[in-house]
Amino acid sequence: MTRFNKVLSGLTVVMALGATQQATAEPVQVQTDYRVSLVGFPVASANFVTEVDGKSFKISGDMRSSAFSDLFSKTRGNASVSGTVAADKLLASDFLVSYTSGKKAHRTAITFANGNVRSTTVEPETKTKPDDWVPLLEGHLRAVLDPLSGMVFPAGSAVCPRSLPIFDGESRATLHLTPKSVRPYSTKGFKGDAIVCTVRFEPNSGYRKNSSSIKYLEGLKGMEVWFAKYESVGLYGPVYAKVPTKIGKVIVAATRIRG
Repeated sequence: MTRFNKVLSGLTVVMALGATQQATAEPVQVQTDYRVSLVGFPVASANFVTEVDGKSFKISGDMRSSAFSDLFSKTRGNASVSGTVAADKLLASDFLVSYTSGKKAHRTAITFANGNVRSTTVEPETKTKPDDWVPLLEGHLRAVLDPLSGMVFPAGSAVCPRSLPIFDGESRATLHLTPKSVRPYSTKGFKGDAIVCTVRFEPNSGYRKNSSSIKYLEGLKGMEVWFAKYESVGLYGPVYAKVPTKIGKVIVAATRIRG
């Protein structure tokens, strides 16, 4: 899977947090459905279950390519993350994502402690790095967020502007969110206003310096994520994302929220 597809998959998965509940005395479970389209054609879907129990959270779900996309490469995957709810963010303790694309399989597992990376397992392991590889810096493995729970924010904290240090098991990047506008958004289970943030991608380490995908993402303009507030639980989460690509616009949208 290309670096752009990995970033897009991470973005798709992270939108499951749009239905995450704020910590309460009793466990709360919510199921959400998402659709991914390219120039209007469905290319993937995702289903996630999010559970919050006191100060603990867990998100698990799966993603699969559509019948149309299966004609080119059949993709199936699942992801999960667990951790604690902090004042202005979710702090992961264990993160896992695995997928198959065609005949290739990939698995990434990360453990965290207070936002710092403790261990990382990537399968299959890349034994040799290209000459233009930008190595991971030790400092880039501290105070980081995982790709799933890194874009959900408790009420009372800023949605954007905000900079998110993301580590996906191989690469460290920063997503810079800048406020753009407030727009209405509705889907099954939600109707209200959404805060629209533009997104700028900044690669930090753990990537190929001459990668065309990285260069494209770094110079990309017009990428947006919409965050909606759930008044009953006091939480902001993504409900919509727009990512321009070389062959057309990719849209990731929450289609239903249950529970």
